[in-house]
Amino acid sequence: MRRTSFAHWPCSIARTMDLLGDWWTPLVLREAGYGIKRFDEFQESLGIARNTLTDRLRRLVDEGLMEKRPYQTEPVRYDYLLTEMGRDFHKVLLAMNRWGDRWLSGEEGPPVVMYHDVCGQESHAEVVCAACGEPMTGDNTHARLGPGYPPRLAERPDVRERFTR
Repeated sequence: MRRTSFAHWPCSIARTMDLLGDWWTPLVLREAGYGIKRFDEFQESLGIARNTLTDRLRRLVDEGLMEKRPYQTEPVRYDYLLTEMGRDFHKVLLAMNRWGDRWLSGEEGPPVVMYHDVCGQESHAEVVCAACGEPMTGDNTHARLGPGYPPRLAERPDVRERFTR
């Protein structure tokens, strides 16, 4: 079954899901953030099929989230390292981790806790406004059309209504 591509939708969430929307890709990025960099290490830590891991790593490299760097020549073997784009995704993983801790942890508590190296404290992610520092929530945030929204769609009355507030 062929899946719908969201790569060209006028929505950054849809485009991100198109790139990272299967369950293995964020887990590969999580492991890379934990310091895993070799194919066999990813395969062992995730228990992922080798062909699936090959596909995910190839896509992450092709899309610019990871880079391949040879560490051995006979036979050629590679480290898979996060690029700036890949490291920036860590913020998304931290937000997902926070949500999962709040809504999916049992009575025993979260399976992993985050420590902020700068202050040395156990902490969690918060989404705050870059302008004022206040928390951003669904109740106090709304979307408006941005400069990258396709003009032909922006002219539709239903679209204008959705983004007018």
